[in-house]
Amino acid sequence: MHVHHGPGTGEYRMDALDTARHASQMGMRAIVLKNHNYNTAPLAAMVSKLVPDVKVFGSICLDYEAGGLNFYALEASAKLGARVVWMPTYSASNWTAEKDSVTGAIIKGEGLSILNSEDKLVPEVIKILSLVKEYDMILANGHLSPIETFVLVEEAVKMGIAKLVITHAHIIPVKFEQTFNLEDQYRLGQMGAFIEYGYFALLPNEIREDPQNVISGIKSVGAEHCIISTDLGQYDNPPAAEGMRMFIALLLKNGITRDEIELMAKINPAKLLGID
Repeated sequence: MHVHHGPGTGEYRMDALDTARHASQMGMRAIVLKNHNYNTAPLAAMVSKLVPDVKVFGSICLDYEAGGLNFYALEASAKLGARVVWMPTYSASNWTAEKDSVTGAIIKGEGLSILNSEDKLVPEVIKILSLVKEYDMILANGHLSPIETFVLVEEAVKMGIAKLVITHAHIIPVKFEQTFNLEDQYRLGQMGAFIEYGYFALLPNEIREDPQNVISGIKSVGAEHCIISTDLGQYDNPPAAEGMRMFIALLLKNGITRDEIELMAKINPAKLLGID
């Protein structure tokens, strides 16, 4: 549900085609291509033809490079088949790093917030949510703060948007101005969102956290409200599909059951993507 790849502004281990081929070799059923710079739907469509035994889905991050909080950029992406829309990531005001050491992404200006001075959604976001609803897309919060995320999810639920994902819910506050605690994760799960736990944050890097934070999150939220992903694809990390195998092994060794893994790695993501 969260795979990085080349080409992009940073250095990546594999391009999109090799990423899909490796996923096929590892026995995976589907991947979602994520790039902070552009809509990946056309790339996903081409890769799908070359690797037909893996379903390859496209997405868009509403960052500056892709148009920001731009209704028309999202509309074009939706028409091209993008299945996931992430709210701002490296362009979010909640992301505090001036330059990301992995991708080389440079943060411009003060960053984007989806709220006005009264903590209400800005009009462009309401238009964006209407598109998400119309095209039955998956809405992910990207790198938004908890305050922004709660307002976003409340409005999305009110509008009848059922496919919601909370990205980086467990990340420690190294590059984020604000992060989610266990109570936040539980509340969002109860509101209907899937809490995403990613393997990237458990690797030996600048944001490494204790795996027990993820275990505690899954146990608190409940696997029925969670998905697991890798957030991998960077040049200095394992390939995404291999990272998923490593993540599953780590979870199993730390008390997460096979049934819980089935929910988070297969059933819940398939439900979000509309796969039988």
